[in-house]
Amino acid sequence: MAETPAVPLTMEGSYVLHQMFRFERSAWRQQEAFHCDRIVQHAAETLGAMEVGTKGGNPKPTAIYSMIGHKGDLMLVHFRDTLEDLHRAELAIENMELTDFLEPTHSFLSVVELGLYESSAKTYGALSEKGIEPHTPAWDAGINEVLTRQSAAMAPRLHPEIPPTKYICFYPMDRQRGEVKNWYQVPMADRQRMMHEHGLIGRRYADCVKQIISGSIGFDDWEWGVDLFADDPLVFKKLIYEMRFDEVSAVYAHFGQFYVGLRVHAKDLRQLLAGELP
Repeated sequence: MAETPAVPLTMEGSYVLHQMFRFERSAWRQQEAFHCDRIVQHAAETLGAMEVGTKGGNPKPTAIYSMIGHKGDLMLVHFRDTLEDLHRAELAIENMELTDFLEPTHSFLSVVELGLYESSAKTYGALSEKGIEPHTPAWDAGINEVLTRQSAAMAPRLHPEIPPTKYICFYPMDRQRGEVKNWYQVPMADRQRMMHEHGLIGRRYADCVKQIISGSIGFDDWEWGVDLFADDPLVFKKLIYEMRFDEVSAVYAHFGQFYVGLRVHAKDLRQLLAGELP
């Protein structure tokens, strides 16, 4: 028998795009009031239609956040069923006259991902016991059967609505691939154990934070994106701090910049651009 694959199975769902902008207030203040009113009205209409979306269908909603800190002023988070629809959302934003006053500071492209370490081990083992060689047509058929069945059961998690919570915390992350510690050379059984222990911590916070993990390998400069949604921002600190002590984070995780935002709505855009919270 050929060696069992080291790659765990994954399921993918909605595509996700995060866009961060800095508002050019100096240029905005130089505009005539009637000109600003027209621009804001059009932007509010465009964003209002996008943030409503169509539940259970296409397109998925867009959420608007007022960013806290120097990394930007506005963050837009788009969930769509296809990459084409995601790009349509991006183009709709670019076609707003308001973007003449929005400087892009960062973006992140990914797809909602559910890792299946436990199912992978069971599936690979069951197929091997039947004498089925990895990467043969029979093997691929067995894998596809499992993924099809689990995708149907996990549809709400693969195609989530954006939670209506007050705050968001977004950050990208990698697994270490250094000379001393390399996540991708750790045996699957050990990775499965560490991810299980890691997940137990998140479950303890399930009543106060919603977590959406998206995969960005091949899409962006990091391997995963993490979105945390909560009404109490302190839960971000407590959850992430506790997770730093588990093995998978302490030894193998590398984190990018953190972005924190406060949820606003398109109807409040005029007030936000005036420097006031709705």
